[in-house]
Amino acid sequence: MSVAIPRRSAVVRHELIGLSGVVERNLYLVKRYIWWDVAFMLWTIANTLTIVFIARGVDVSEAQQNSLATKFLVGGVIWAYLGIIFEIVTETVAWERWEGTIEYTFMAPVSRPVHLFGMGIFAVLYGIVRAAILFAAVVAFIGISVPHANYVAALELLAIASVSFIGIGMMTAVLPLISPEKGTQLGFVAQGLMLVVSGVYYDVSVLPGWMQWIAKISPATYALRGNREQILHGSGLAWADVWPLLLIGVVSVPLGLATFRTGERYAKRHGKLKRSG
Repeated sequence: MSVAIPRRSAVVRHELIGLSGVVERNLYLVKRYIWWDVAFMLWTIANTLTIVFIARGVDVSEAQQNSLATKFLVGGVIWAYLGIIFEIVTETVAWERWEGTIEYTFMAPVSRPVHLFGMGIFAVLYGIVRAAILFAAVVAFIGISVPHANYVAALELLAIASVSFIGIGMMTAVLPLISPEKGTQLGFVAQGLMLVVSGVYYDVSVLPGWMQWIAKISPATYALRGNREQILHGSGLAWADVWPLLLIGVVSVPLGLATFRTGERYAKRHGKLKRSG
């Protein structure tokens, strides 16, 4: 028993070092391509402003315009946040191929769950920073008033939703493994399908009945609904938004890990691991 405990602690320490190493490596990649990130950030701000300005063209009262603009803004910010998580986790394999390190990474003494969770943790941290910059920039540029916003509750809900986002991202991350030619693009297709059913720029109630049923299994649906209430009305965490996110996370993370393992075995068996096209 006395031998087992030190061994277990050594394993945990080893995995934590590996986890921090994955996060640190991604930080170095951001530094290397920082000007591309700045350019992409400017594009995201411009794209979100394009949507938010629609509220200024609607013939309603100033208060209603402000409310509509805030709803559009929350939708744009959440979508940008979800998009960056999908992009980073989905491109787990693509980045390795571009850098020429895929064989080293997949042979590294780090378990695959630690590798994928490291990518996910970095994506969440990076996504929160980008989302905060995007929100602040659009609010300052267009003059939106959010005096009752409960930012703490909004961040807490996003943190809970992020687990589900990472799980789904793991599933899409397998696509570049099994299809080096078009796998990454298929990941963005999955992201777009989630955009349609989650009510990013409109209420889910306007969707056809069958699409509303699909919306129930999208974590973005609950993150958007809760964040809008928290930013517009200062609401706290609502259990009606939390429990579906917890349930989706419990299902999606193990399913994502199993899906990636299956895809990894397939890629190695068919010689697709290093192939870029």
